Amino acid sequence: MGGSTRNPRVLQGDNASGQSPYQRLSRRMLDISGDRGVLKDVIREGAGELVTPDASVLVKYSGYLEHMDKPFDSNWFRKTPRLMKLGEDITLWGMELGLLSMRRGELARFLFTPSYAYGTLGCPPLIPPNTTVLFEIELLDFLDSAESDKFWALSAEQQDEFPLQKVLKVAATEREFGNYLFRQNRFCDAKVRYKRALLLLHRRSAPPEEQHLVEAAKLLVLLNLSFTYLKLERPTTALSYGEQALIIDRKNAKALFRCGQACLLMTEYQKARDFLVRAQQEQPFNHDISNELKKLASYYRDYTDKEKEMCHRMFAPYNGSTVGEN
Repeated sequence: MGGSTRNPRVLQGDNASGQSPYQRLSRRMLDISGDRGVLKDVIREGAGELVTPDASVLVKYSGYLEHMDKPFDSNWFRKTPRLMKLGEDITLWGMELGLLSMRRGELARFLFTPSYAYGTLGCPPLIPPNTTVLFEIELLDFLDSAESDKFWALSAEQQDEFPLQKVLKVAATEREFGNYLFRQNRFCDAKVRYKRALLLLHRRSAPPEEQHLVEAAKLLVLLNLSFTYLKLERPTTALSYGEQALIIDRKNAKALFRCGQACLLMTEYQKARDFLVRAQQEQPFNHDISNELKKLASYYRDYTDKEKEMCHRMFAPYNGSTVGEN
């Protein structure tokens, strides 16, 4: 279920009670601020943990005035919403409190009184003074960056003393930010986040019994970097990161596949075939691998046909006229 760009129908109807639509709605809403300044009605339950205080959130929202059908503010039709950090990018105190009560996938309706919204002055010309507003908010995802923020504020010496599990969490957060940027097709920005995570993991030494945790984290980042450089049309670098991933896990189907894709773009057809066949051996029913092998076969046929045609032209008898002959 998604949000609406029209004021919810539940707010309309008989007004015989003398109460406004928002007053009627507020009677069945949960008080989450303690002073009825922020009221909540869950439309669809979410799952997992609550949003953390220092998180960056990915949300869709629409804001309404009481007697208007269309929202005064909405990002519902934006293909990829902007990632917003609590305490920095969200200006409404009511929205921040509301988000802290939500879980991934949750869709909820909130009423914010003026002190939790636009205050006594409002926001001319859209929001009149002392206005209660309604927001429908869908929490798509959030990234808990508290540990990451704390880590990057430390000196290099203090970072080296940071517990391994927390370092791994920081690296995972950087990778998740990279994933968000990648989904937005911001590949250069994603690359920066992935490289930041990889540098952090390379710097960190771990006792033998925990080294596998570092290697597993590196593998994920290397795979992300390989894919990102393919998107940036830099197959040589994509191949390099794919081969580094194979040092950690020589049978990793995704790494073999990325290396095969890179070699195909580099027109190194035999190497591409070797990587893709190995990937298919690991995942025989993977359609992406099968399709890439078909693409390779097609490209190779075109290549050999052109080679044959060029050889034929080079060695064919010359029957042309002498230069200058009438």
